[in-house]
Amino acid sequence: MTLLTTEEYKAIAKSLSLPTQAFIDGSFRPAISGKTFDTVNPATGEVIAKIAACGSEDVDLAVEKARDAFEDGRWSRLHPRDRKEVLIRLAKLIKRNARELAVMESLDSGKTIFDCETVDVPETINCLTWHAELIDKIYDQVAPASDDHIAMVVREPVGVVGLVLPWNFPLLMLAWKIGPALAAGCSVIVKPALETSLTALRVAELAMEAGIPAGVFNVLPGGGAEVGEPIGRHMDIDAVSFTGSTATGRRFLGYAADSNMKEVTLEMGGKNPAVVLDDAENLDRVAAHIVNGAFWNMGENCSASSRLIVQKGVKDALLQRIVAHAREWPMGDPLNPENRVGALVSKAHFDKVCGYLEKGAAVVMGGKAENGFVEPTILEVTADSKQAKEEIFGPVLSVLTVESFDEAIAMANSTEYGLAASIFTSNVKRAIRGARAIRAGTVTVNSFGEGDISTPFGGFKQSGFGGRDNGIHAHDQYTQIKTIWVDLADDADEAVA
Repeated sequence: MTLLTTEEYKAIAKSLSLPTQAFIDGSFRPAISGKTFDTVNPATGEVIAKIAACGSEDVDLAVEKARDAFEDGRWSRLHPRDRKEVLIRLAKLIKRNARELAVMESLDSGKTIFDCETVDVPETINCLTWHAELIDKIYDQVAPASDDHIAMVVREPVGVVGLVLPWNFPLLMLAWKIGPALAAGCSVIVKPALETSLTALRVAELAMEAGIPAGVFNVLPGGGAEVGEPIGRHMDIDAVSFTGSTATGRRFLGYAADSNMKEVTLEMGGKNPAVVLDDAENLDRVAAHIVNGAFWNMGENCSASSRLIVQKGVKDALLQRIVAHAREWPMGDPLNPENRVGALVSKAHFDKVCGYLEKGAAVVMGGKAENGFVEPTILEVTADSKQAKEEIFGPVLSVLTVESFDEAIAMANSTEYGLAASIFTSNVKRAIRGARAIRAGTVTVNSFGEGDISTPFGGFKQSGFGGRDNGIHAHDQYTQIKTIWVDLADDADEAVA
């Protein structure tokens, strides 16, 4: 995609017509209470729009309409081929409106337009297309049985699903969830993060244009207590898929236990290690991966490489290269396509990240923060420091030095999280041994990454619970497995027996 100039992006921003109301049963409407909240551009502090602040009564209405849609089969019993065609139309509409969505996403979240244009919007389209194409290619099974029986194992949509989104990848995480949920035939209640509601509302509008029936796709902006908790506790929601903090994920397990024991899938935090061994080849390339892993999306990424665990023999040479690459990531106005580091999503989050820049760690690079922006920062820390243990969720790389392979793996696993990790080595056996020994849902070798749409994404320990996003496995959280047992025995044979 050809990027525009800053002036051209700012012109688009001024011309945007922003969605501000909840989307329920196929149309926009204000919150029943009439309340609104301000959504703020984190790069400027300016109020972008006043958004409908939904509450439990809006959740009840949306669930009622979603249940009606599910039970009458307008989507849930549509032929898989027809659901596929509708979702492909949605992907095409998003592509047609890609630039508008990219600018809207940047304004709302502080993300750089570079990332929105080159990663978030294209991957959103790819995700929806991939799950759409999968709809009529997932086969059910026939279990082995006697000559007198047929045992069918079939998938059915789980029902009405609550989809609770994070603020760090608003558009892409929406696609990660609605792709498989709608493909399965579910009706969905989407709760975008309070900080970033705009693109979810716009996609809901495009979904109606694509042909998704009323009641199937609902979006309720609002706070966690006002919308998230009522979704978690609702007696007529069959499942919840949540991406966000570990603390909030715990609450959803409690909500399910206290209500109807709805299925819960959690994708939560991470304190992800990048292990660099002393036999790693091409340290310049390693450094580029480390910088990308640590500072992409301002480090506001649950799979960010926030811990560099490096063997002593290569530490100094590697840090020199990391600093050099990090200086190629300019920070500033998110609508300037030359910038790679934008603003943190909110004043509250900015203050939290700044708390980790206080004294107690040796600053290798950066450390400055002002007006919502935190420059890429590299700290040398001890294993017991808060920078080494806690999820910072900002552009801060904590460096830990080890002597051996075994010490590196032990340190990688010395966390309550287990989402992602990477290991850099030229020794294939060490790479495989390390990848198998690290307790994480995704381990990359000689690169930073999360796999792609075809590979399942989720974590171990307190990073995840109940299922995976992406890949065929993502469909498991939105379907139920049913056994249909058919008796073929002849009545005359049974009488003789």
